[in-house]
Amino acid sequence: MNFGSDDFFLDINVPRETREKLEIYADLLEKWQKRINLVSPTTIKDKWQRHFLDSAQIMEILPPGRKGDLKILDIGSGAGFPGLVLALLGTGEVHLVESNNKKCTFMNQVIRETGAKAAVHCCRIEELAPFPVDFISSRALATIDKLLQLSGRFLSDDTVCLFPKGKIWREELADAEKNWQFDVEKFTSRTEESGMILRLGNIRPRG
Repeated sequence: MNFGSDDFFLDINVPRETREKLEIYADLLEKWQKRINLVSPTTIKDKWQRHFLDSAQIMEILPPGRKGDLKILDIGSGAGFPGLVLALLGTGEVHLVESNNKKCTFMNQVIRETGAKAAVHCCRIEELAPFPVDFISSRALATIDKLLQLSGRFLSDDTVCLFPKGKIWREELADAEKNWQFDVEKFTSRTEESGMILRLGNIRPRG
């Protein structure tokens, strides 16, 4: 049975205004997907689970006392997952990094129509001047090792990385540990069987 908007909002309890903004986002995703490939065509019908819930579950990992006050860097944002969902759920200030111009245009449209507290940087992460961030997120962009390389200039002693990963997360984690030292917490994904959200802290390059 398809997981729809009512199922999502039963699962994720939000104020009516936030619900309306997320529904605007979902409607724009459907509309734009017909013209450009924002997400995998096989997942658009199940967008509320595969994209919205998959992104929203990250909220449960964020420190509850600081929601609304966080600065998040989302790398390879694509159509805005998870970063734009987190912005609409009120995490704080979200910076969305995406090199595809059409996807950037789409995310800016969502921000205009919803008032999301987010900024789009239409460039590669390597081209963006570093600034302090509390959390770094990325969904389906690269391996953990590569993500840490890309994130390196933004990492401080207190920066935490949140990476949703699929069934090969163990292999990716083992590869990353060859080049990096970090503490890791694992949270079972609610949307992907054998998937895991990895929370990395105290990140240091080896050597």
